[in-house]
Amino acid sequence: MDNFIVLILGGFIIGTLGTLIGAGGGFILVPVLLLAFPQLPPDVVTGISIAIVACNAISGSVAYARSGRIDFKAGLLFALFTIPGSILGVRATKYISPQVFTIVFGIILIGVGIFLFLNRKNGAEKPSSDRRSRNWKHHELTDKSGETYSYSYNQTIGIIISVFVGFISPVLGIGGGIVHVPAMVQWLQFPVHIATATSHFILAIMSIISVVTHYLQGSYNDPAVVKMIIYLAIGVVAGAQLGAFLSHKIKGTTIIKALAVCLTIVGIRLLLQHL
Repeated sequence: MDNFIVLILGGFIIGTLGTLIGAGGGFILVPVLLLAFPQLPPDVVTGISIAIVACNAISGSVAYARSGRIDFKAGLLFALFTIPGSILGVRATKYISPQVFTIVFGIILIGVGIFLFLNRKNGAEKPSSDRRSRNWKHHELTDKSGETYSYSYNQTIGIIISVFVGFISPVLGIGGGIVHVPAMVQWLQFPVHIATATSHFILAIMSIISVVTHYLQGSYNDPAVVKMIIYLAIGVVAGAQLGAFLSHKIKGTTIIKALAVCLTIVGIRLLLQHL
């Protein structure tokens, strides 16, 4: 925990990759913590991870807001419905054994990774005439570069997904982006770049609630844990800016494929730990 250079560098990598794919970086940090510090209980691991996710999401959201790619209306609505699940999820970590936690986390990562890699739908569909019910919302958004995105999404399905993401995020300490981004792209038909930016904005709100809940239940009482969070946060904040910048240079399909590969590799590594 005293090797601050390694922690800062690790935070920088997590911030860059996490922001690039809109996943917060928890999917990288949690398995690293599980492998490097097996003595840490699940609630402390998720507490550290969600604090770093919060730093990453806030920094990345500022960068994405400057680019004009955040759908604030959808983001605020979905974030609101993650809050109840987020509070319950933090409390649930107290009752999960480390082995079960690691196995479940690994299986979820592999499943989502395979789905994303094999699925060829990686962008929003054009609005159709059968999407005129009050549950469907249409939006057009023009970013700072002048590119216009036109898409429709089912608000009810988005709310249901957000409640689930709110719960699973603090339980696994991943921020929820690995679920929210694929769901927004595949099921809600958001363009990939809007999905990653909006997901990051949702993460910023949701993770702050989770951090406060973790603090109230004592997950940050250990000074060594706080020191680790500070060093990681320094790197994450800088990395998030780079990740947001790179997102303008990389195609949406490439971002999704990269997310899929990362999830699958990390998931397999975690399962092998218990074979």
